[in-house]
Amino acid sequence: MSEENEELEHLADGLEEQSTETITRVTGMYKEWFLDYASYVILERAVPAIEDGFKPVQRRIMHSMKDLDDGRYNKVANIVGHTMQYHPHGDASIADAMVQMGQKDLLIDTQGNWGNTLTGDRAAASRYIEARLSKFALEVLFSPKITDWQASYDGRRKEPINLPVKFPLLLAQGAEGIAVGLSTKVLPHNFIELIDGSIKHLQGKKFTLLPDFPSAGEADFSDYKDGKRGGRIRVRAKINQLDKNTLVITEIPYSTTTTSLIDSILKANDKGKIKVKKIEDNTSSEVEILVHLPPGLSPDKTIGALFAFTNCEVSISPLGCVIEDNKPLFVGVSQMLRISTERTKDLLRQELEIQLQELENQWHYASLERIFIENRIYRDIEEQETWEGVLQAIDDGLKPHIAHLKRPVIEEDLVRLTEIRIKRISKFDIDKAQQKIEALEGDIAQVQYDLANLNDFAIAYFKRLKKEYGAGKERQTEIKLFDDIEASKVIIRNTKLYVNRKEGFVGTSLKKDEYVTDCSDIDDIIVFTREGSMMVTKVDSKTFVGKDIIHVAVYKKKDKRTIYNMIYKDGPGGATYVKRFNVTSITRDKIYPMSKGKKGSQVLYFSANPNGEAELVTVYLRSIGNVKKLKFDLDFSDVLIKGRNANGNIVTKHSVRIIDLKEKGISTLRPRKIWYDDSVNRINVDDRGELLGEFKGEDRLLIIT
Repeated sequence: MSEENEELEHLADGLEEQSTETITRVTGMYKEWFLDYASYVILERAVPAIEDGFKPVQRRIMHSMKDLDDGRYNKVANIVGHTMQYHPHGDASIADAMVQMGQKDLLIDTQGNWGNTLTGDRAAASRYIEARLSKFALEVLFSPKITDWQASYDGRRKEPINLPVKFPLLLAQGAEGIAVGLSTKVLPHNFIELIDGSIKHLQGKKFTLLPDFPSAGEADFSDYKDGKRGGRIRVRAKINQLDKNTLVITEIPYSTTTTSLIDSILKANDKGKIKVKKIEDNTSSEVEILVHLPPGLSPDKTIGALFAFTNCEVSISPLGCVIEDNKPLFVGVSQMLRISTERTKDLLRQELEIQLQELENQWHYASLERIFIENRIYRDIEEQETWEGVLQAIDDGLKPHIAHLKRPVIEEDLVRLTEIRIKRISKFDIDKAQQKIEALEGDIAQVQYDLANLNDFAIAYFKRLKKEYGAGKERQTEIKLFDDIEASKVIIRNTKLYVNRKEGFVGTSLKKDEYVTDCSDIDDIIVFTREGSMMVTKVDSKTFVGKDIIHVAVYKKKDKRTIYNMIYKDGPGGATYVKRFNVTSITRDKIYPMSKGKKGSQVLYFSANPNGEAELVTVYLRSIGNVKKLKFDLDFSDVLIKGRNANGNIVTKHSVRIIDLKEKGISTLRPRKIWYDDSVNRINVDDRGELLGEFKGEDRLLIIT
């Protein structure tokens, strides 16, 4: 026991010491660390630069490929290893970035299995695949003389701060990245349309840019908002009907693969939203997915269901975020193209200025060489004993002949003249020298003209790019305006709805009660009760809606053709009213009074008419007091259709005994369009199949088999 007491005392002392310890806050330190980390991820990893459209890893891959470029293919593993001299991260991230660039088929000429973007198959290991820079990349990405350089991470080498890209590369390839606190999603655009846009900008004309995806498909860009934050586009697969029981998908939406698309179809099938018999994936270089349907299922309706419930339609939200001057910039694609075009123009100017300087230097030295040899100034140096004397003699000999030169003669020019070989002097041809000088003068004049007309020069440059590299780069994604698909119209009715009218319950689990209709789990149902109340609620296993149910059905939103005909008694001793109304908009699970709302009101007659039919009824009155006419007919076609809140018209102030249906009516609405779906041999009003025409209520269809 004594040992246990000692341990307890020791534990108590320890707790006492802990309670007297002070807490030191380190929020400032963590704040700086987090900011440093966030800045690093934003600037150095996830978000591309506006200047060249590259993330750092992509820029370093391109620079490494230029280092290694000798016209032959290099193993990707070798390129990755070389890139690690510039990029302080793992080889896997470099290889992945390189494969993604190679799959875009613009900057990298690939050899081997680089994966399949359609099926989602991965590329072979980097030791098995090869790559080299494409001709396009060599033309537009590199220009060492106008490149700004910085030391690599370990200080051993130099790498470009930005590559002098003379093309809107960011918009052509697209970019996606998640940083800390922000992300970017620039969608790919069409090569030819980007060049046309740049030319229009240089010409001062307006242009519009819409994405173009390598997986083709169809897209609705009506809400694109120039690729800024808050925009949205809808992309659909291209689906055609092969025969009555088979659909074929030939193009898939961007950001999906055939595998993910088929998985989404199978999931929708498992949930009962669509019905599919079998799926075959025959995709290789082109997409071909065969969707086999069970007999008796409408292909048109199934296509709508595929768009509504599977990845055959996807929504993409662009987010134009780039790095400019080490800061995130949120900008639309039109502005990105303007910035890129102006930068290309500036880079072309810099190249022309360097070319002009080099040509003038060549002209200057060719002129000096001609003066030096033609006037035999080389003889003046024979008697000189010192180096300074030699240079001075040449300088003195040149002075009478250099008035036409564009810049003064410097010591470097004199030294260069002393390096001319005797063989060159002996074989010197004055005419050839003059021709060379004149050719240089022609080149100088051309470059000066190009600099003076830089806009035209830039337009000609873009036109040449389009001519040389535009073949086979036509738009692939079809621009369309999509109709909204109502899920309730295309979903398979995969469950049954039941009602207990007396107790006031509806649901899919009341199998012992009265069957109403087939329904789906996303449907709404509309219910009317004897006391004159109405409610719309979601399909569920069991829902209480109010006792004495007189009508229950699947509810269609914005349905103006279903007309409800109703006669009700307003309270115990009130008058009897008639009304015709539709129900186009409601709040779900809210009880609406269809009578004037008096307690004790009662519905005496009710009918729901899918095409606005107006029947004829007979009203029988009770024989009370001095009532003379105990029976009369009421034609609903004489009653105007109004909103559900309308009180209706008075039928009688006397007590009603019973109301009987005398004669069924015809539609009082405008003619209705009817279609015939030959794949399932059914007529419909949902725009499926062949339009037969517009029909009135009294019209009849003649069917000959």
